[in-house]
Amino acid sequence: MTPPVEAAVDRAFREEWGQVVATLIRWTGDWDLAEECAQDAFAQALRTWRRDGVPRRPGAWLTTAARNRAVDLLRREATGAAKLREVAGVLRTDDDDAGDEPDVPDDRLRLIFTCCHPALALEARVALTLRTLAGLGTTEIARAFLVGEQAMAKRLARAKQKIRHAGIPYRVPPAHLLPERLPAVLAVLYLLFNEGYSATAGADLVRHDLAAEAIRLARVLVRLMPDEPEAAGLLALMLLHHARRAARLDEAGDLVVLEDQDRGRWDAGLIADGVALLDGTLRRGRPGPYQVQAAIAACHATAARPEDTDWAQIAVLYARLARLVPSPVVELNRAVAVGMAHGPAAGLALVDALRETGALAGYHLLPAARADLLRRLGRTAEAAGAYREAAGLAATDAERRYLARRLAALG
Repeated sequence: MTPPVEAAVDRAFREEWGQVVATLIRWTGDWDLAEECAQDAFAQALRTWRRDGVPRRPGAWLTTAARNRAVDLLRREATGAAKLREVAGVLRTDDDDAGDEPDVPDDRLRLIFTCCHPALALEARVALTLRTLAGLGTTEIARAFLVGEQAMAKRLARAKQKIRHAGIPYRVPPAHLLPERLPAVLAVLYLLFNEGYSATAGADLVRHDLAAEAIRLARVLVRLMPDEPEAAGLLALMLLHHARRAARLDEAGDLVVLEDQDRGRWDAGLIADGVALLDGTLRRGRPGPYQVQAAIAACHATAARPEDTDWAQIAVLYARLARLVPSPVVELNRAVAVGMAHGPAAGLALVDALRETGALAGYHLLPAARADLLRRLGRTAEAAGAYREAAGLAATDAERRYLARRLAALG
């Protein structure tokens, strides 16, 4: 069992990292310094909280500790004097410097829009925000992008240098510039949610804190941009997925697939909110990728029983999504839906064609989907090999245990 102080620090990291780093970036303008000082503050918390106890407001304690560390480091630098004066000025005018910026009193949302400046490449925007806002490690972000860890580290370093050298401001842009930043901001929030909904690595398959943070920021974004249907579509998608959180793992922490979940444990309130939000945004007549994905999620969430799921409609929606955002992952999901709607042979043909392209090499859900289709066709030996391949590629303990159970069930 994790000792109480270590557990408190872990919880504070999950809940407060993004806020501490975002605040330090606003105060100092130095992204690397902000991350370094935040890390030092959490290390200091482990030492101090063992002696003095966990503070009543851990986030405020950590922010103060990180700020003090930043002041100490700047004081040692020859160029630190000017920066210290800047920091002091920011602290004195913290409540009065909004200017023409939209009314968004949240440093984390400012951080997202700063990272999503059009001067940065799209993938760099998303990766940098996941690093600074969510505290995801380089390995986690690299897996989310299906690239190597070293390549992702270089991409993050280049993005920080670009922000520093180009003088990109730390703020939410004026209203007329918001639409051009929206696609990258939505991508950031969705990847943040996905990392919480299904972690890319580690012992925990689900990180509710990240999913909840993504939903909170999405709500702020919808209030900021009420006429953007894709912002509402993304929020609806998150709500419909998050509604199933209580049923996705069993008491042992093992994965429970959709068809086996206890639908009585789904959050009916979140489902109703998500469906209502989706219906309202679809009436605008400007469907986009997030709205289509939300429509797919609604097909699942509103089915009273697994056999009531409208798989034919889901297959049609995935085909539309593939036209909007061509992606091998979307094609894999479409293949699974076709297999459910029109039989496993039809789905397997699509999966095998996708496998031949090599586009999803190393992606464990490809052999996992193939294994399930082979199992349904009665091709047990081939299914066993595919389950073994998937288990060897899976990055979380819960997914590996699930695949092992499916393999064992083949006898």
